[in-house]
Amino acid sequence: MRIDTFDPATLSDAFGIDMSTIDLPGVAGLGAGWGRVPPGGRSEPHQHDEIEMFVIVSGTGEIVVDGARHPVGPGTVVKFDPFETHVIDNTGDGDVVFVTCYWREPRHAGEVAARPGRRRFGQRPVFVFSTPPTPNGDLHLGHLSGPYLGADAFVRFQRMNGVRAWHLTGSDDHQSYVVAKAAQEGSTPEQVAAHYGAEIARTLESMDIRPDQFTVTRTDAGYRQGLRDFFAALETSGQVARRELPALFDGKTGRYLYEVDVSGTCPSCEAGTNGNICEECGEPNTVADLVEARSRHSDTVRAEGLARHALALHEFREDVARHHQLGRVPARLRELAQRVFARETFDLPLTHPAQWGVAPRDADDQVIWVWPEMSYGFLHGIGQLGARIGEQWQAHKPEQDWKIVHFFGYDNSFYHAILYPVLYQLAFPHWQPDIDYHVNEFYLLDDQKFSTSRRHAVWGKDLLCPETVDAVRFYLSRTRPEGERTNFERDAYTATVREVLIEGWQGWLDDLDRRLKARYGGVVPDAGTWTPEHTAFYARLGRRLAAVTAHLGQDGFSLRAATAELEGIVTDAREFAGREAGLADAAGWQSENRTAMALEVAAARLLSRVATPVMPRFAGRLAALLGEREPTWPTTVDLVPAGTEVDLGGQVFFAAEPTSAEAAPDPLPWLADLVRTTLGLPAEAVVADKTLLELGASSLQAVAVQYQILERLDLDIPMAELLSERNIGALGRDLAQEVAR
Repeated sequence: MRIDTFDPATLSDAFGIDMSTIDLPGVAGLGAGWGRVPPGGRSEPHQHDEIEMFVIVSGTGEIVVDGARHPVGPGTVVKFDPFETHVIDNTGDGDVVFVTCYWREPRHAGEVAARPGRRRFGQRPVFVFSTPPTPNGDLHLGHLSGPYLGADAFVRFQRMNGVRAWHLTGSDDHQSYVVAKAAQEGSTPEQVAAHYGAEIARTLESMDIRPDQFTVTRTDAGYRQGLRDFFAALETSGQVARRELPALFDGKTGRYLYEVDVSGTCPSCEAGTNGNICEECGEPNTVADLVEARSRHSDTVRAEGLARHALALHEFREDVARHHQLGRVPARLRELAQRVFARETFDLPLTHPAQWGVAPRDADDQVIWVWPEMSYGFLHGIGQLGARIGEQWQAHKPEQDWKIVHFFGYDNSFYHAILYPVLYQLAFPHWQPDIDYHVNEFYLLDDQKFSTSRRHAVWGKDLLCPETVDAVRFYLSRTRPEGERTNFERDAYTATVREVLIEGWQGWLDDLDRRLKARYGGVVPDAGTWTPEHTAFYARLGRRLAAVTAHLGQDGFSLRAATAELEGIVTDAREFAGREAGLADAAGWQSENRTAMALEVAAARLLSRVATPVMPRFAGRLAALLGEREPTWPTTVDLVPAGTEVDLGGQVFFAAEPTSAEAAPDPLPWLADLVRTTLGLPAEAVVADKTLLELGASSLQAVAVQYQILERLDLDIPMAELLSERNIGALGRDLAQEVAR
């Protein structure tokens, strides 16, 4: 027998609390220890492959597991599965003392790691954000390949698995780049933001990306006041205050320089950069620390001190590290944080002298910098979404159970993964946001960066139409810049669509249809006798399903890897069909031939299901042709029920280049057609007697309709009117009258 008693003298720091080891000689594979958490203390978030069990001996507190809080006290026993992120939080007046035991079960750990709903994804609301685009230009393929396609596919997959997930984005109207674009076009920032914001909305629609919340920061009700309140909370924390810091000004005009107005050499990596962030290394600069800074307005620059609201970011090194232990934070982002916090000091201005933007309560001479602004914008979007769907979510009261997922380009990493967690901690001290980060690198065009200003781009509208949208989504997924920069080439895109999708996928489905009709009258046969080759093919499809499930899941999300598995399903099916073809008409093998045909149709069914997040139109059409409606994510490879009539022949699923059609000049039929197209409704859908809200229009879709009316009829219809109780027919008649005046 061995007795071990709690001894405070043996404790030492581990996981942010006091721990000691219990020696268990002769007990293989089992570890144990004592733990103590002082009042107000909490352990660092962590996860591991062992199963672990806590026995609370004294004190009261809470166990936090993947964002869920559970009260604990003396006598409470808690068991953690492998990879559950857990924290013990002392909420009482005395020490929490506990015993921990832990051991490994590799098979169980493997099963847990493979669960699609791991990390409580099926039990709480999941808000998936793609970085709001700057409305100084339309979206090109570089934009679309990254956050927007990624977030859309992610949400589609999660919903197929029963998760309450929503895609949120918007129009980042207060960017300084909007001001620069207005000056270039001889326009105003308001006009530029409205024009390009609507263009962006149309392009997202054309890509079959329909966010559930599209926040227009310039006009959304309550946004400006909510932002001011959020910034006031930052000031109340005492960590954000006005103080004088070095700044740069144009030597001739005296204009304050930041972002697009100034360029130079990055003080960290020595690459060329604009003000405030380096696209190459991802590190921020304060503008005043640029090497050989150059103004966009003249050939001289001067430096002097300027009072702005600022944050001593270097004081939050440990806080950011703890945050990075909670959710999915790629090594690339953790390494960036290491570089940023290697600086001895880093005072970051959060306001800038400007007229375009939202001023803090106490500083009309400056505006809140748009990047800190965005941290509030995400919460505002959740609140707006909640109000529309009947949830009580509020921007100023973030909830611990929220799961937030961010999709963004690497050049935005500092803001999302380092700055925003600090701002949330200051504004909401009792909220520990649980955030996953998915980052993409630059997508190149002919081996150079896409550039709006240099017109080096392929715009979304250049390629997108109903016939090409799946081909574009497939190719961008296949070449998505995940972990490295990748390249778009128009000829390679066209060749891939022709060879892989049209000749490969569509060719296989045509051939499968021909053989099914010739041998079984177009009716799926019942499987008969199985050969070892049949069993091997069935198992291979199962492995493809497991792989694509993992690649679309929250832990290992990769559209490139998922798309490779989709291609693999078709490749496997074609090779299987080729091997079985020799016996297709041989006497005595009818039972085995039925099995081969049933398995090949099952492969088509599997493709129709697992292609949905990447290629929703193709997947939906194929599923319908196989007799399915709104399929959920499969857990097994299922045979199509025997007796199902299938007609896959003559279908045109893919095209590489867009077609165009002129809109009807009469406002009413034009408007009805616009509404059907924007909302993704069938061509025969009757819309005249329904309102946009009754038809299920999202805020993004309403923006797209609003802009099309403005473009075609030169009528600026307020959003409140579009979303009123006036049906589409009445709206069309009113538009016709306005045009006639």
